[in-house]
Amino acid sequence: MAQGSDLVLHRMQALHPKIIDLTLDRVWRLLDRLGNPQDRLPPVIHVAGTNGKGSTQAMIRAGLEGAGQVVHAYTSPHLARFHERIRLAGQLITEPALTAILDECYAANGGDPMTYFEITTCAALLAMARTPADFTLLEVGLGGRLDATNVVAQPRLTIITPVSMDHEAYLGDTVAKIAGEKAGIIKRGVPVVVGPQTDDGMAVIERQAMRLGARVYAHGQHWHCDPEHGRMVFQDDNGLLDLPLPNLPGRHQIDNAGAALMALRLLGVGDPQAAVTRAFWPARMQRLREGPLVDAAPGVELWLDGGHNPAAGEAIAAHLATLPARPTHLICGMLNTKDVLGYMRPLGGIAATLTAVAIPDAEATLPADITAAAATAAGIPARTAVSVAAALTDIAANDPSARILICGSLYLAGHILRENG
Repeated sequence: MAQGSDLVLHRMQALHPKIIDLTLDRVWRLLDRLGNPQDRLPPVIHVAGTNGKGSTQAMIRAGLEGAGQVVHAYTSPHLARFHERIRLAGQLITEPALTAILDECYAANGGDPMTYFEITTCAALLAMARTPADFTLLEVGLGGRLDATNVVAQPRLTIITPVSMDHEAYLGDTVAKIAGEKAGIIKRGVPVVVGPQTDDGMAVIERQAMRLGARVYAHGQHWHCDPEHGRMVFQDDNGLLDLPLPNLPGRHQIDNAGAALMALRLLGVGDPQAAVTRAFWPARMQRLREGPLVDAAPGVELWLDGGHNPAAGEAIAAHLATLPARPTHLICGMLNTKDVLGYMRPLGGIAATLTAVAIPDAEATLPADITAAAATAAGIPARTAVSVAAALTDIAANDPSARILICGSLYLAGHILRENG
């Protein structure tokens, strides 16, 4: 049954015909009508990047909360429910609070053109400005320079996680151009933590930081984070931390943990052990251990991941290669805006088969046969299925002890979390 917030969100979607229209003019206008809540937030940590934003933010939050700090967090997109995007003082926003703040922003906007992301971001900023906390974590939605979150004049810290090819239609067709958009969150005199980058991307970020007098703390230069003897070692100018491996699986999460730990060092507060052992971020190589899908194939090892670009494909392949040998089958649905073949190529040597599906209720879903054709081109034996459940049943019947990864899109991941909840 639709809740009050669902009805307001539906009305908001009609305010502007474009899903993405990067500009800050509409955001500034509404924030001004709301009394400029962005100027009254608790100290802000602003996170941009192509991959790893959410995981890095989750680790920073776990580290701060492990040290007794009270933290707001804003992230997107949501997976199962919109409420996931707004965390106030450590708790997901309640339905009554969300409905009220959305109603207030909708009324203040007065029917003017406004994208869904813009108006909901303004609502999140207003809610966070009215709720006491020690820190505010803001995750960029798309890009950085013209993203609706890029309205805080003086954050405490900015972070740029790895930049790679994604959303080229909006951000540019080279890593350097995309890095330029991400570097748009850098503010004058505000330190910036930078995760692993290509040389081209790093050059752009460093140039922008130098122009603004923002000190850079870059992976491989100012801090290092590496696995060592089944643990993780972080090192910067302040010394060495010997920690457990992150509970978020994958080699790439060690780099994300390093950025989070560097951020905590600069903030001067936080529990490093909590940062790497207590963070939870759904649909990032998440093992599904219970629910209807698991019950339908009890012998299967079932995983879920929402990564959808070539860098995500590489990270997934690298993690799968570290797991105990077991036939791995993919159930994959993707959007028609993504580099499908680029995502598939790294998985070519890992996956035994791929079953392609259309993403339910996603207008931009790629038809299953086109996804299957891309998998075939990447060297993965592929077929189609009418649903994830049908694909799962078919794979389990032929290989009862298989490893199955449902992957290719956060929209598909959200559908799975709702269905399996």
